Amino acid sequence: MRSQSLVAALSLGSTALALHSQFPVNTAGETGVRPLDIVNLNSFSSNPEQWNFDEGPAENATGNLIFDTVNSFLQHWPNTRYRNGHNIVPGVIPIGTLLYHGTSRDTIPSEPDWIATDPEHSIIFARYNARGGGGWHLTLATTRPLKVLYFDGSSAAKFTNGVMDVQFIVAWGDSIPERADDRAVIKALCTWGKEFGIDGFARMEMDFEVMLCDFTAGVEVVSFLDVVLPKVEIVYPQPPFDSDIWIRGFEVMHAGSWRNRYPGDSRIVLDLTGLISLYDTALAPSLVPVRAGLERCDHRVLGLSSEDISRLMRKLTEVVSRPDPVGSGIDWKTLIHVIVDRYADRLELMQHLLNFTSSDSQELLQRAKLAQAQLRIMLTPYLLHSIAVPSAGTSGVNASRWASPMFRHCATTHTSQMINQRPSMTSSEHLLLKAVEDTTREICRVTTKMWADGVMSGLDTLFQVEMNEEGEVTRLMGEWRQDMQKLMSWLDWSVWIKCRPACGPEEMCYLPTWPIGAPRRRNPPPPPRYPQNATDAPEAKYFVDRVGLPPEGQAVSDAIFFLAAPVEDWRKPQPKCIRRLLPYGF
Repeated sequence: MRSQSLVAALSLGSTALALHSQFPVNTAGETGVRPLDIVNLNSFSSNPEQWNFDEGPAENATGNLIFDTVNSFLQHWPNTRYRNGHNIVPGVIPIGTLLYHGTSRDTIPSEPDWIATDPEHSIIFARYNARGGGGWHLTLATTRPLKVLYFDGSSAAKFTNGVMDVQFIVAWGDSIPERADDRAVIKALCTWGKEFGIDGFARMEMDFEVMLCDFTAGVEVVSFLDVVLPKVEIVYPQPPFDSDIWIRGFEVMHAGSWRNRYPGDSRIVLDLTGLISLYDTALAPSLVPVRAGLERCDHRVLGLSSEDISRLMRKLTEVVSRPDPVGSGIDWKTLIHVIVDRYADRLELMQHLLNFTSSDSQELLQRAKLAQAQLRIMLTPYLLHSIAVPSAGTSGVNASRWASPMFRHCATTHTSQMINQRPSMTSSEHLLLKAVEDTTREICRVTTKMWADGVMSGLDTLFQVEMNEEGEVTRLMGEWRQDMQKLMSWLDWSVWIKCRPACGPEEMCYLPTWPIGAPRRRNPPPPPRYPQNATDAPEAKYFVDRVGLPPEGQAVSDAIFFLAAPVEDWRKPQPKCIRRLLPYGF
């Protein structure tokens, strides 16, 4: 096996030299730079102290949060679960993409307005008008790539708990919602973005939308149809669940659910080389003490210092002013998803195996051996022939150090080859690299230590280590259970949040989504009116009114606002199965 390892190493070296000749690296001005120095790279990261199994993430570390938010971009499920966005990302909407706008008027907007990525979303705004029913539905197609900024989280929801903080900062320089309704937000953002050629701002509520700044730039009309729609009859305090208003409302949620998981809404293409994250502690150090002791669902940008706001806006201006593509060329979106794919199911299976108790020692032993086998499966690519397992009973500081080479290879395998790309990385890419390194390091630290402890307890059939006393297995299973729970809580991937058991064919797995279940208004809204001029924004009063509902969707939104959920259910939304057919039950 050792000779095979030597052949493999020589083959890797030959491959690296061949790739270097095909894809030379620009090393002008650099001394002694080589494309991939395997020996130096390995020795650089082989310091045993660097791979200490007892050294977990720092208390205020945010690499896991940056990793997870980036992995969640443009996906409805995770951005419904954690509504308060912390990121701004430049992107484009490609040529030929269809976009939709509903209205009660037969004129195309002459000022900034909202467009939807799905007709199920826009059609609810093509509402009843003075002619007696129906409305107008506009379909647009992009004629060039539209330059957009994406705000993550439920950034189009209209309530005060932090979902619009980042937009307020860009629009007005602070995160306190003292300005006006959503009409004022779109006007302020488009005014700011005009200097940089920004066409719109991508956000999410029930589904994804774009605040389009100019309906005559970069888009052309595909159709502008006078559609027949049932008249919206609002019954207070709540419409019956077989009302047409619920069909239209549910179908918006249904369309949004198509983007629940990776890759999310692929009609918006993000440029992660320009990522701006307010989980970046170098960019926003003032938020570190603000977040201290809070659960993630309570994180928000309110409290960002004026110095940090200035730093944020300087970086944002720099990003949106770049004339040409920059960066290393690394596909960060795919890299991060590969890591999630690799570990998500396996960690979930480990959690299941460890959630087991039995008074039968043989049953417990067999369960522990199953868990040990899964740990070895995870770590098989890093199981080195050169590793020397110490004898049973070894204790003290060196008890697990024999496995540190596996820890190192596991933690660095996705990023060690990027040494050549570092000089061409943007600051955003360095942030992404650090997030990937932090995340893989913790996954590999925990899983490798668990595996090594299992080996030393005699649970691994590949290594002949004498089995410890009977109580050792019970103790080890308890420690493993705690370690796995702590790791998965730290990673906090939304892929693990699902309906259990799975929903039936007439059901959909659902997380409470604005406006259904949102905190109630201070006073119930009056019965809706149907003004002819439906694009006039309502007068700004108190929030939810102040960062108000889209003016044309007032009737639909007012109706479903009455389904207020308990505060804790809204703060920490939990999945549940709901009907896809009448009568609905949110």
